[in-house]
Amino acid sequence: MELPRTSNTALELPLPRLSEGRFASISAYTDEALFETTGVRIAFTKRHGGVSAGPYESLNLGSHVNDDLAQVLENRRILSDALGFADVPCIVPVQVHGREVLNIENPEQATQLLAYAERDAGALEYDAVSVECENVAAQLNFADCVPVIAVAPSGAFSVIHAGWRGVDNQISVRAVEGLAASAAVKLGCSAACVLASINVYIGPHIMGECFETSAEIHDEFVRKFGSTCSVDACHVELSRALKVQLERAGIKPERIASLGICTVCNNEDFFSYRGQGGVCGRHGAFACRRALKEA
Repeated sequence: MELPRTSNTALELPLPRLSEGRFASISAYTDEALFETTGVRIAFTKRHGGVSAGPYESLNLGSHVNDDLAQVLENRRILSDALGFADVPCIVPVQVHGREVLNIENPEQATQLLAYAERDAGALEYDAVSVECENVAAQLNFADCVPVIAVAPSGAFSVIHAGWRGVDNQISVRAVEGLAASAAVKLGCSAACVLASINVYIGPHIMGECFETSAEIHDEFVRKFGSTCSVDACHVELSRALKVQLERAGIKPERIASLGICTVCNNEDFFSYRGQGGVCGRHGAFACRRALKEA
């Protein structure tokens, strides 16, 4: 079944492709064809172009790592300004390695949540943010865990934090199924139809050769997601497990783009918790949607 043809919806996303782009002082991996088609700007940031120093040098986006908070907030401003979204509310949740998805339906809701979070720092404890409207950004932060961004043909998107626990509890599947269910109602088609049209992007993360884990965790991943995610008896490739679960959920293989860059092996360009002995900043996964200009 094909998606219905409507005038107010991006009907067919281009197949996902990640390439490095320069945005003012920062470099990030993005999909220009997606942006041109839908107005959705995605970005997996590198660690350069910010103001932080020491182990947090330089574009540290994490506020929980003992970096100077004023510098972290300046780095976040630099990012949103460089990408062209300085004027929109940006949801940056507290990540807890869970499986809860925060759903944002309009900018007013986002503004209210941010005000609430200022009074209670633990109010926004989520590992995925789904946004259905224009002019609301979502950003999650990483240093070895897997950044995932999913974009539906309606223009709705999810930004997802998937450490090994997040991969194991399938938070990415939970997020894309939520996107599909909502878009299916708007488009008047089945959720399965929408799932087959969603783009998924997997950003830089610790790759299998560097992700040593216990035999118990290794065996659990093989049991759940098959031997393809096993590198050897004590190493697991998280992105392979992600692809297996997403394809089982209905995402087409050709609509999953993985950057294939290891944060440990490329510590000069990305923060790595393991590579830096647990003291490091955080790079980010960012997404926001602008209205497309009338032709």
